[in-house]
Amino acid sequence: MGDPVSEYTSRLQQQELEIHSLTAEIESLKNPQNLGLSSHLDGLKEENVKLKYRLNVLKRSLQEERSQCSKTMMNINQRLQEIFGEAIREACPDLENPPLTVTPNQQAKFGDYQCNSAMAMAQMMKSKGLKVNPREIAEKILQNIPDNELIEKTEIAGPGFINVQLKRSFVSKLLTNLLLNGVRPPPLASKKKVVVDFSSPNIAKEMHVGHLRSTIIGDSMCRLFEFLGYNVLRLNHVGDWGTQFGMLIAHLQDKFPNYLTVSPPIGDLQAFYKESKKRFDEEEDFKKRAYQCVVKLQSKDPAFIKGWNLICDVSRNEFQKIYNCLDIQIIERGESFYQEKMTAVVKEFEAKGLVEMDEGRKIVFAPGQQIPLTVVKSDGGYTYDTSDLAALRHRIFDEKADIIIYVTDSGQGTHFQLVFAAAQMIGWYDPNVTRVEHAGFGVVLGEDKKKFKTRSGDTVRLMDLLDEGLKRSMDKLKEKDRDKVLSTEDLTKAQRSVAFGCIKYADLSHNRINDYVFSFDKMLDDRGNTAAYLLYAFTRIRSIARLANIDEAALRKAAETTEVLLEHDKEWKLGKCLLRFPEILQKILDDLLLHTLCDYLYELATTFTEFYDSCYCIEKDRQTGEVVKVNMWRMLLCDATAAIMAKGFDILGINPISRM
Repeated sequence: MGDPVSEYTSRLQQQELEIHSLTAEIESLKNPQNLGLSSHLDGLKEENVKLKYRLNVLKRSLQEERSQCSKTMMNINQRLQEIFGEAIREACPDLENPPLTVTPNQQAKFGDYQCNSAMAMAQMMKSKGLKVNPREIAEKILQNIPDNELIEKTEIAGPGFINVQLKRSFVSKLLTNLLLNGVRPPPLASKKKVVVDFSSPNIAKEMHVGHLRSTIIGDSMCRLFEFLGYNVLRLNHVGDWGTQFGMLIAHLQDKFPNYLTVSPPIGDLQAFYKESKKRFDEEEDFKKRAYQCVVKLQSKDPAFIKGWNLICDVSRNEFQKIYNCLDIQIIERGESFYQEKMTAVVKEFEAKGLVEMDEGRKIVFAPGQQIPLTVVKSDGGYTYDTSDLAALRHRIFDEKADIIIYVTDSGQGTHFQLVFAAAQMIGWYDPNVTRVEHAGFGVVLGEDKKKFKTRSGDTVRLMDLLDEGLKRSMDKLKEKDRDKVLSTEDLTKAQRSVAFGCIKYADLSHNRINDYVFSFDKMLDDRGNTAAYLLYAFTRIRSIARLANIDEAALRKAAETTEVLLEHDKEWKLGKCLLRFPEILQKILDDLLLHTLCDYLYELATTFTEFYDSCYCIEKDRQTGEVVKVNMWRMLLCDATAAIMAKGFDILGINPISRM
């Protein structure tokens, strides 16, 4: 169901347009023969009065609900958009789909937020032959701003910017709500199902840095959707089927002939793969046997299925070591899962007359696409195109997903564009109802700005990379003498937190669309926008209450009884920054660009430092060092900052520890 206020407002606007039109017609005609119009007009006016009454009741009810300050965080930007959206509709009822732009003000002297709609509205009117000064439009908007709980003052600046100052008392209430109820997102209108396809390594091959990006970005997207209340299915579309398994099974039979009864000790699957590939390329008899093995595997021969499972299990164990390091939860659903479903997909396209023959291949052209999808090869086999169509169909119809996101490198963008276009053409989904999106990412570069490789030119093994991260993070901790103050257990926790946190943050803090340079030196630097800096800042913030001997219970009691005063400029700046968290998450939900959250956390940490340097939280005796005075509302601001940072870290998949 839609928003009742919006529905009534829409009906009301339609009524008023009709009344305006009929009134103009009556005035122009001034003819007694048209008295029938007058009775129609009276009826419309009467219904209009009823609608206005009902609308006002709904608005009052909504206002009361909001004023009670619910237990979830408010998206202030969204609330301001509602307020200005209503004012704009009232000010210019004849303007269809007027632009609505509300953003945080970049300069505090101009206020807290800014509505920039008036200039764009003036341009719209100009295109219709109406010349109106944007400042006049801004004046009209201000005259129609409804009663609300959060705006203290508005003023027009420049050509028609509307600057907004928030009520400090209301911001204080929102902060108290955050402290009492925790970091809870605004409620969802409906709980949608989300499928995120990420990581997706190939069986019998090592995971490399490309898989690292997909794994880190995909996991963080899942964490965001989960925090916001969506039902999330995390899928690992592994490459576990295909002709390569013929040569692997043939090599398995030769090297471990008793594999059916004794589990083969395949220690290095990558070496095993290279050995089988070399034989496939050089030995004709082996190649023929490999093809026979593929046929046996596809016919589900038990002995060959067992060999296939053994190879898959060795890979799974290796993948899981990486997932354990990075704290990744994911469900494997590889290409083999969709084998039986591909035949039905091809038949469905054929039944609708969408398949063409091309030199023995079966291809599908989607509208607006220059390249076709190959759904059946000339030898009768299926392709990645068929597999991805079957997977998409299953996710739409069987999983009943409302949102489907594919996290792979940008090089696969064209492929997914074709798959999505074909799925829309056959009627599987309407993009206005179901969101299906490819979240592409750039490649990982070495410090020489070339594709990230080892010195010998090989692809970097992901496990080697993580081990190197652990070594370097321990060196960094020892450089800071943390090994002298932390227990062995805490030091190991700090080592893992810094190593894996820095690797994740270095990836997520860059716009995923761009390539990024992998540098341990930069990611472990505790200056600037890095995980190392943020983790140390977080630890310092958490230590403030501990050093003042204030426990969780005391902070809780203070949150219940102490008003969070925001009189100092730095208190006010920090308070507003904390409450922008839901806005940041909403933006990421829209564009799936996680670096926005990293930028926000860095801004929050630096804003906190400004606050802490300017506003005392604890006063100590200069001689004894004992705490003599504690400012509790400022301690609460410290607590709120730590809470928001902790939730931000959680969404990024970073695990901070209390002592570092």
